[in-house]
Amino acid sequence: MAPLLQMSGIRLSFAGAPLLEGVALSLAARERVALVGRNGSGKSTLLKIAAGLIEPDGGERFVDPAARIAYLPQEPDLSGYETVGAFACADLSDPSESFRAEKLLAALGLSPTLSTRALSGGEMRRAALVRALAPEPDVLLLDEPTNHLDLPAIAWLEAFLAESAAGIVVISHDRRFLENLTARTVWIDRGATRALDRGFSAFEEWRDQLLEEEEAARRKLDRKIAMEEDWLRYGVTARRKRNVRRLRELDEMRKARREARRRPGNVVFSLARGEVAGKRVIVAEKISKSFGGRAVVRDFSIEIARGDRVGIVGPNGAGKTTLLKLLAGALAPDAGTVSLGTNLQIVTLDQRRAALDPDARVADAIVDGRGDWVEINGEKRHIASYLKDFLFAPEQFRAPVSALSGGERGRLALAAALARPSNLLVLDEPTNDLDLETLDLLEETLADYRGALLLVSHDRSFLDRLVTSVVAPAPPSAGLPPGTWLEYAGGYEDMLAQRGSAPGLEDAPAQPGARAKPRREETAPAKPAARQKLSFKEKFALEQLPGRIEALEREIAALRAKLSDPALFASDPAMFHDAAARLEKAEAALAAAEEEWLALETKREALEG
Repeated sequence: MAPLLQMSGIRLSFAGAPLLEGVALSLAARERVALVGRNGSGKSTLLKIAAGLIEPDGGERFVDPAARIAYLPQEPDLSGYETVGAFACADLSDPSESFRAEKLLAALGLSPTLSTRALSGGEMRRAALVRALAPEPDVLLLDEPTNHLDLPAIAWLEAFLAESAAGIVVISHDRRFLENLTARTVWIDRGATRALDRGFSAFEEWRDQLLEEEEAARRKLDRKIAMEEDWLRYGVTARRKRNVRRLRELDEMRKARREARRRPGNVVFSLARGEVAGKRVIVAEKISKSFGGRAVVRDFSIEIARGDRVGIVGPNGAGKTTLLKLLAGALAPDAGTVSLGTNLQIVTLDQRRAALDPDARVADAIVDGRGDWVEINGEKRHIASYLKDFLFAPEQFRAPVSALSGGERGRLALAAALARPSNLLVLDEPTNDLDLETLDLLEETLADYRGALLLVSHDRSFLDRLVTSVVAPAPPSAGLPPGTWLEYAGGYEDMLAQRGSAPGLEDAPAQPGARAKPRREETAPAKPAARQKLSFKEKFALEQLPGRIEALEREIAALRAKLSDPALFASDPAMFHDAAARLEKAEAALAAAEEEWLALETKREALEG
């Protein structure tokens, strides 16, 4: 199929530093591509180049002359438009096509006459989506389309895009969204792109394997350089006469190692621990809250103990942030009581990152302008060292917060929150604008947190990996009055299983002709499987592999001990080379044996289960 969009050899530098070097991206009709990479890797920049908004320093960009391109920016700008309707119709070539924009606005719960001056983040995102979708583009470039959207809007968008005829490139931190939608993945890493002809669900395993292979190759190069340097210094022949060819090869290897662009470091989360709180952290009894006669929370009761991690979900406007503030004691209920436990140290991260003063320096966001040191769990650290853990460059320390990107503001807000001692964390949409690697580390940190956690999030995967219970508005089928919230044990998928649908989807307007894209393995009807068992060969391998693994581990330990002798190379170079080769072979054999054993053991358990 001929591509609608084709880019190759794309190069771009900022302030002399290369951002993109030889990047490639192609897109055909109905193709769904996930564009992934670390914050700052150039994803949004590449999407702007694809949209024709930025001119690269070099490379080729081809767009089918008949193709219409639509681009959704990460931060929509509605200035210059009085109403949502005027903004949504701005890219329509024919005013008579405005009915499409009005239909999409209605599906997303927006009025065309709504003023653009006081929109929430979710309303701005929905208006920008309508503007991108209304012209029925052939190429759709989406930068973080799910940011600030609630669960019903995300589900609607997934279904709409699954039915779209457009070729789609999407940047998103929402794992579930990418897994449900994409069939190909392009990874930007250190200025270059690598492509995987599978969807995002296969990406992380593939990426980790590539990085392991790269690290193994780097270690092999380091060993070879070390051996050549030993020859250069101590070789008998080298003392009399330098071998010019080997010197040149050594120089080239050193250059390759020096010029290799190493993978950027990971965020290092240091979570300040507070005092040990009482066993019961929050006890809410029949609390209610209304605004303008509308009940937002009605007769809600919950008990949260130390170590509990509670997620709050629901459509925009349901009252998630209100409930969060009620439970944290930041808002008084109209009726009922909220009792907070003893020795509570509460740290809050608000959805809009309002705690960050845009005019303040980045360093001041951590220490509030008081000195240059921060204390984490009794350890005093300089602010420069702490900010470096969150991937901030030294030149950013004194820069204003307003100069940071969305992802950098998200990291800074987390750095400021986690630096304060706490035993109750209250997080409102903490995942917005974070890249996938940072999300992984945040999940690990919060999973190890010994205090209680209150979390509002629309990230289904994040909730599934983290929370112990989910609080959501009662479904209409329950026959309960408006403002009723229910607690479900387990994560997001457990909540779905218990109530049958996502909160807000019960009343969400269906998109005509749109339905969720079935997973590839569900497209064919399932056939009844005959009862299976391990073959004789598999049983024998499963019995023999543990002994082989132990033998390989002993061999590797012995070879490593031999190679650790600094005098070995000088006394017997041939033995050194032989041991190094045997070590590499044994390590590869061990990895293969462990993988084979794991696959067979998993198969055995599945058959016996």
